Amino acid sequence: MKKAIQWGLFLLFSVVLWTACGSGDNDEETGGGTSVEGPVMVSTTPVDGATNISAESLSISVKYDQNISFVSSNLSKMTLTGGTLTDARVNGGVGKELLIDATLEWGKTYTLTIPKGVVTGPSQSQAEQVRFSFTTVEKPVVSSSLVNPNAITSAKKVYAYMLENYGSKVLSGSMANVNWNIAEAELVHAATGKYPAIAFFDYIHLFASPANWIDYSQTKVVEDWWNSNGLVGASWHWMVPVSEGAAADDVTYEPSKTTFQAKNVTVDGTWENRVAKADLEKMAGYLKLLQVKGIPVIWRPLHEAAGNIYEFTGGTAWFWWGYDGAESYKKLWIYMFDYFKAQGVNNLIWVWTTQTRDAAFYPGDNYVDIIGRDIYDQTTGSVNASQYSTITGSYPQKMVALSECGNVAKISAQWQSAARWSFFMPWYQYDATTLDGHMHANTAWWTDAMSQTYVLNRSQLPSMK
Repeated sequence: MKKAIQWGLFLLFSVVLWTACGSGDNDEETGGGTSVEGPVMVSTTPVDGATNISAESLSISVKYDQNISFVSSNLSKMTLTGGTLTDARVNGGVGKELLIDATLEWGKTYTLTIPKGVVTGPSQSQAEQVRFSFTTVEKPVVSSSLVNPNAITSAKKVYAYMLENYGSKVLSGSMANVNWNIAEAELVHAATGKYPAIAFFDYIHLFASPANWIDYSQTKVVEDWWNSNGLVGASWHWMVPVSEGAAADDVTYEPSKTTFQAKNVTVDGTWENRVAKADLEKMAGYLKLLQVKGIPVIWRPLHEAAGNIYEFTGGTAWFWWGYDGAESYKKLWIYMFDYFKAQGVNNLIWVWTTQTRDAAFYPGDNYVDIIGRDIYDQTTGSVNASQYSTITGSYPQKMVALSECGNVAKISAQWQSAARWSFFMPWYQYDATTLDGHMHANTAWWTDAMSQTYVLNRSQLPSMK
């Protein structure tokens, strides 16, 4: 009996001991005893000490050895000395990579610090502090010469003047009411007592000229402006036939209303090629009428090519010249450039208009003098300045202009937010007889602009003949 009791006590003690040991092992596995090791950083992009990093908006990558978690509110705990962090997230939502967005400047050294615990792993285990540095490249110098080496002297003088004032002064500009007049410039003068520095025209009715209502060979309005020391600009809403063999006045620039395809313009033998050659020959003739009088033209063709392609799903080009995509567009731009050069058209300063996300459409540094941006309905100075910053980051070797605008923040607000445009040009309102109530730039807007010491008007320009 005694032995039986002793054996039973032995078994009971063994069970208790086994249970205790098992329980202790389980605690250790779940962190109750020994804590789980936190994520360990394995690489960064850029690497520590990297140089020649682009000063555009940068996505920094930090990779760890295990899956991580990041709470968006922890962004404020991270620091980038000398720069601004705008966002951070785990790549794909679940994974081992932390992506961090930052806004950078040219020629600066930055140090990124991610404190301990900002990034966590399984069971809220904390990653140790991460710190690394990198340096951006020096800002490229804006080109001092025009892309056409055969440019006439006055074109070189205008470009040199624009470059001299870039960043410290902005040239004011106005758009013709439809095509061939200075009606909007006169409204600005009536409201402020000053004429804009640049008068822009539009060859939109090339298909009809010469006619009794439009004749681009009658250049007196342009000559008078130039002889008053005003600068001259021009765009071209290039109207094409709605179909092969259509009537001469049955034209459009809308891709949905024509079978004319940009991709065929550069293909010899196509009907689009024949139409384009005839139009370019006609346009070259009109431009040379200004050239022989020594008048240079700030030339802005084929604008806004990408339309909304990169803005949202299902976005599309607004004009036929961008509808066939980036490669066809670039070929078209270069085709026009080479054609005019071969024809001896040497009075152009070439302006390409960006949509900010359309780098694929950029014709290239050898074919563009100035980058333009068209902005509408952005009434906050910082928003306009943000677009300026984005474009200068993408094209630092070129001057950047507000090539079209309407219902935007006052120039003073944009300038205070560091939008240092080369020039600005509000769009016209067809039925406007005064700037009061103007839908794109009213009296208050223009009064603000013309009262700024850094805004140049026509009377302040030197002769560039």
